[in-house]
Amino acid sequence: MKNKRIFLSAPHMSGNELKYIEKVFESNYIAPLGEYVNKFEESIKNYTGVKNALAVVSGTAAIHLALRVLGIKEGDDVLASTFTFIGSVNAILYQRANPIFIDSDNDSWNLSPKLLNKYLCTCEKKPKALIVTHLYGMCADIEKIADICNLHGVYLIEDAAESLGATYNGKHTGTFGDFGIYSFNGNKILTTSGGGMLVSNNAKWIEKAKFYSTQAKEDFIHYEHEEYGYNYRMSNVLAAIGVAQMEVIEERVAKKREIFGWYEEYLSNIDEIIFMPELSNSRGNRWLTALTFSKSDYNKVMQALDKINVESRPLWKPMHIQKLFEDAKCIVDGTSEKLFSQGLCLASSTTMTRDDVEMICKTIIDSLD
Repeated sequence: MKNKRIFLSAPHMSGNELKYIEKVFESNYIAPLGEYVNKFEESIKNYTGVKNALAVVSGTAAIHLALRVLGIKEGDDVLASTFTFIGSVNAILYQRANPIFIDSDNDSWNLSPKLLNKYLCTCEKKPKALIVTHLYGMCADIEKIADICNLHGVYLIEDAAESLGATYNGKHTGTFGDFGIYSFNGNKILTTSGGGMLVSNNAKWIEKAKFYSTQAKEDFIHYEHEEYGYNYRMSNVLAAIGVAQMEVIEERVAKKREIFGWYEEYLSNIDEIIFMPELSNSRGNRWLTALTFSKSDYNKVMQALDKINVESRPLWKPMHIQKLFEDAKCIVDGTSEKLFSQGLCLASSTTMTRDDVEMICKTIIDSLD
């Protein structure tokens, strides 16, 4: 008989979700209005220190709104991390803009400030914005990246979908740029089943994003429209889940980091294994424990883990080698392609125990070439 399935990052409820959902039902404010939407936004602001927040249906919707508010339009160039999930960059296509992909560095596995600066110093057409991803909950070299963007007049959007709770020099990811976004999809460190948050210290921008997210309705008693908008606001029901989840955010970060510590303890003596690094002066949330194998085939490791009913997954396939973006410009040096060819994400659900991790590590070691 197989063990109970161990997932990469399963939802983990705090215990108050149903209580808050019941209050939503009692109020009958089910739609994208109600006190829990406001409470969820306030909890994000209080936790991260950002001045303004807007609860929406997904992280991708949040990125789309950011691009729209910043005036990104057809023909504009938008820089982005190539080593990321597709949701980070789809919104560039929504605006009919041109994605330009920047490779990672070995110090963080996130976007390379060196390659970014090199491109901005030599490009003929200045990009309008950069979408930088904090991959697997680990901080990009965000202060350097923000300085480069400021120097060249490029808007900065932080895709912190995976990195809620991560900090650089004590400041939360998602709060360094012009906009930041978080995701509350089912596998994130906190989940509302589906949902996202757009944040910014610019109140006017968030108000404009709110306007676009509610069908761009003008301020009339009737439905008056001068611009097109979207149905992007989060429901009060999902926001109630988010409020309960935010009550345990630090516990979840601590548990994710503890799980990583167990993996590191059991596998650090294996020469070919390299874990995703953590920049000095940063605290990643270790959403998923990610590592590479310099000699062994990660597919064999995945197969061995699947036999004991444990989920694992390859690292993200870089965007610049996806067929969708075969004609896109890219500034690469092979770093992300190498990581993709050697890397694996290990199960990191916050319900896991040390015994679970020990079993997984033994299986990994036995499967190595």
